[in-house]
Amino acid sequence: MFAEIKGLNEECGVFAVWGHKDAAQITYYGLHSLQHRGQEGAGIVVSDGDTLNVHKGLGLVNEVFDQQSLNALQGSAAIGHVRYATAGGGGFANVQPLMFRAQAGGLAIAHNGNIVNANNLKLQLENQGSIFQSTSDTEVLAHLIKRSGYWSLEDQFRHALAMLKGAYAFAVMNEHQLIAAMDPNGLRPLAIGRIGDAYVVASETCAFDIIGATYERDVKPGEMVIIDDNGLRSEQYDKSPNPAICSMEYVYFARPDSNVETINVHTARKQLGKQLAIESPIEADVVTGVPDSSISAAIGYAEQTGIPYELGLIKNRYVGRTFIQPSQELREQGVKMKLSAVRGVVEGKRVVMIDDSIVRGTTSRRIVNMLKEAGALEVHVRISSPPIKHPCFYGIDTSTTSELIASQHSVEEMREMMGADSLAFLSTDGLKKGIGRDPELNNCGQCLACFTGEYPTEIYADTVHPHAKV
Repeated sequence: MFAEIKGLNEECGVFAVWGHKDAAQITYYGLHSLQHRGQEGAGIVVSDGDTLNVHKGLGLVNEVFDQQSLNALQGSAAIGHVRYATAGGGGFANVQPLMFRAQAGGLAIAHNGNIVNANNLKLQLENQGSIFQSTSDTEVLAHLIKRSGYWSLEDQFRHALAMLKGAYAFAVMNEHQLIAAMDPNGLRPLAIGRIGDAYVVASETCAFDIIGATYERDVKPGEMVIIDDNGLRSEQYDKSPNPAICSMEYVYFARPDSNVETINVHTARKQLGKQLAIESPIEADVVTGVPDSSISAAIGYAEQTGIPYELGLIKNRYVGRTFIQPSQELREQGVKMKLSAVRGVVEGKRVVMIDDSIVRGTTSRRIVNMLKEAGALEVHVRISSPPIKHPCFYGIDTSTTSELIASQHSVEEMREMMGADSLAFLSTDGLKKGIGRDPELNNCGQCLACFTGEYPTEIYADTVHPHAKV
């Protein structure tokens, strides 16, 4: 399903390069490949070794940048960012990378995730005299760095990281160094690659493919990677990491051609579909997936059951974002504009409709109705993840239980509400088995909080929305 109408959105994507003469151009292409992770704003900061220069704005990557703006960003190192607003809200002030200038030099920060103790830290910093220019939780890091009392960026960053709680994949750059860091749980993905002698860092490996870079490895939970003209080195700043990468990266967020911690996303989704078929088979004539993120799971379900996979739903790729509005009424209209049922495929057929997740349930109801209007005799809904019952505080915009249909209703109630002939979700064990991460790790090294309510970090009271339940 597509994030604009589904109401399930990743906060952002991070890209960085060090040691390439066309750093801004490389970053531009990298951000293009990460566009699915955020469509509200984009930005690039470039270092020429003496100064940092920035260009950013609201909109898609190709709306924010043109050849003239890229030509103005001269330098061999850069960090870039695409954003979807969750923590701190929207607006130009919150578009990243955030950049700060001081007598000692500049500092630029790009962040994927959400710092759950940001409000506590902001209050402490304001009481010490700090003034915040944005409402983004990311700005907290800049103030912690500048108030650390250390001279080197490495020491400043290490000191600041020790005070943060939550999900963060950071790229931080000054005129002389690029540093990438991952929270001790590794909740958000971050990978390292090489393009010639240059190093690149990106939220997803699909960004390496578009620029011709080779994948080296992932940044580890609790690791800080330092890149400068002397090469790359790293240190484990947190000595007791507890891997818990977001399960929804595999289920929904990451592009199918990305590898998240060496597991191909398409392959994982296909296995989830097969596991779903084992757990919840049904007699039917065709299997179809909701474009785009559910297609891999639908193929897996079809292969496991032997029911033919067909393109029963088509996505219109040419609808402008202008039509996507936050109200429920317009969101329902957005489903009609974005999706069409293929009558020639579903008419007179028993259809298995595969989707990756259900958030509000509005979209699912509209799609079931759409298929039946196109002549489907039966519509059996199968979801390739467990029910999302709990809010996420790590950079996904589901902060209240009131907007999560599975937290308010039983599976049978949801089936009735969406008008499906049957409804089934993948089990939590099936999710872990399908993704195929290390079974020796706690929960296979995955965060399952939105399904189970068991959060890998402490959740602070001022992080929780008044209507959220944890």
